[in-house]
Amino acid sequence: MSRLKGSRHRLQFRSVASSLLVAALACGGDTSEKQERELGAADAAQVDSELPLIHDSVVVNYISALGKSMATHTSRADLDWHFAVVNSPEVNAFALPGGFIYVNRGAIEQADRLDELAGVMGHEIGHVVLRHSVEQMQKAKKDEVRLVLLCTLTHVCRSIGGRILVGVSAEGMRAKYSQHDEAQADSEGVVNTIRAGIDPEGLPSFFQKLLDEQATQPTMVEVFFSTHPTDQSRVNATRRQISATTDARAPGLVRDTPEFHTIQDRVKALPAPPASASGSGGRSN
Repeated sequence: MSRLKGSRHRLQFRSVASSLLVAALACGGDTSEKQERELGAADAAQVDSELPLIHDSVVVNYISALGKSMATHTSRADLDWHFAVVNSPEVNAFALPGGFIYVNRGAIEQADRLDELAGVMGHEIGHVVLRHSVEQMQKAKKDEVRLVLLCTLTHVCRSIGGRILVGVSAEGMRAKYSQHDEAQADSEGVVNTIRAGIDPEGLPSFFQKLLDEQATQPTMVEVFFSTHPTDQSRVNATRRQISATTDARAPGLVRDTPEFHTIQDRVKALPAPPASASGSGGRSN
């Protein structure tokens, strides 16, 4: 990654206030909504300085509008939601406390329909609504959050050299939710998409697509599965919830739009991701 220039970038300390918040979390202290927002903003600022983000305004505005169409119908609509697109081919997405959502380029490119991408984003919004992202901070070591997220969303830590460069151990190189958290976020994702007028079938459809890909091209989706534990039972459980949800059968729910494919084509036409994000140059599986 172009911004990782030697050991001077191994550890960039947060502000004193943010460091104290992380310390409180590590000790199991309760976090107020104000503290959650401050923590998320501090982490997002550092993550944004390390991750290769896409700055194409058309793409970013579309993803932000899609995300906010769901986020504004949740119980945490008052958060100042932010959506960013990571220039990484990895199929993945992640959330930070306070409403900061990161969607990888790979997730946009691999979705077959609008509702699939919306389902993934609705799921991540669910993690924020349920405050799972704060729980992730409780598990992270002080000053390691941006590094773990860097490893979660890109290939930079795939090699031993990459892990040494950013100072993250092999055991702690991924941010990972529990299966219970994932099931809860799936339920929220179903509700979030329906409220935005989008077909909730996109979420299990995308999961099924990735499971099928895992059988034929495992390297393409291995990071997603390392951070989002997924199997056939998860797909089936999500579809059962959809079948039991009356609103999921409401007429007019959107599955796909020409606008989504225009944006998808625009993303695919962008310059290739940096080598550190795509895993070339010293990649080790």
